[in-house]
Amino acid sequence: MVKLLRRPASRYFGELQLSLKTAPADPLILFKDWFDLVNQIDPEWANALTLSTASSTGMPSNRIVLLKSYDDKGFVFYTNYKSRKAKELEENPHASMVFWWKELYRQVRIEGTIHRVSEAESDTYFQSRPRGSRLGAWASKQSCTIANRDNLAQGFTQFENQFKGSEVPRPPFWGGYRLDPQVIEFWQARNDRLHDRLRYRKAVDSGTKTTSTEIWTLERLSP
Repeated sequence: MVKLLRRPASRYFGELQLSLKTAPADPLILFKDWFDLVNQIDPEWANALTLSTASSTGMPSNRIVLLKSYDDKGFVFYTNYKSRKAKELEENPHASMVFWWKELYRQVRIEGTIHRVSEAESDTYFQSRPRGSRLGAWASKQSCTIANRDNLAQGFTQFENQFKGSEVPRPPFWGGYRLDPQVIEFWQARNDRLHDRLRYRKAVDSGTKTTSTEIWTLERLSP
């Protein structure tokens, strides 16, 4: 049997907390507070998240992707539209994200529906990537079986020569997705495993006969 060693306690462990009384009505305000803090501590990996998708038959799969932007419309990441995750998202546009920020003993879980971002938005982001990453997007048939790494390198060289002396355009099979959150849960570790969990759930306020607005309900969960 392998014995797992306890990690040294974070300097934040037990000090940070979540309260219904002080939590903002909009979960994006709280997310920004947490995200800005972890960016100061670990700017390289603060935007890493686990993306969970499921096929049309319900078979789940997970992988790490990087959050590239977020706003009141949702959380955006980019990928090859022919990859496994993309195919599953086209079959079943429901997904979840999990951020784990170990330095702060914090976790954020987000559940919602997925749709593609506009081509213009994908174009803008693609051109911000390093040239090598843009060429790699053309060369990689993501999630497909290849005989060896040489095939991948040869593909890269092919497109390097093809676009030599010119801009590398975005491949038509590559772009972004936006997760429109319906549930956002914030988890903060506390002493004695009595952790804080606050869950925001999106609801629709019918308002008048002609207008309706989305509102968030907030509740505390037992750890």
